[in-house]
Amino acid sequence: MGLKAAFVFVAPEADAAKHRAVIETPVVELTVVGVKNYAEAVDAAKSLVDEGIVAIELCAGFGVEGVAAIKQAVGVKAAVGAVRFDNHPGLEFKSGDDIFK
Repeated sequence: MGLKAAFVFVAPEADAAKHRAVIETPVVELTVVGVKNYAEAVDAAKSLVDEGIVAIELCAGFGVEGVAAIKQAVGVKAAVGAVRFDNHPGLEFKSGDDIFK
């Protein structure tokens, strides 16, 4: 098995327990998880590293504060990266920092 990675996206109606999928390729096993807010994202990130995930990419709905919360939650257990929009088109052109604080 190759890299175990995750992509976490934030959407107000998402439920981390229900909105989850795993895509397996010869090189990477990618777990995709939808969360409703930063608090649920922190919980999901902690669970993901407990499952052996070593890289977490966050959707552009996470502002700098959201990315920092995930990085703090996982510490050195996983690398954390983020896709960036200054204002996310799926969140009424706002940052997650403005919505999910």
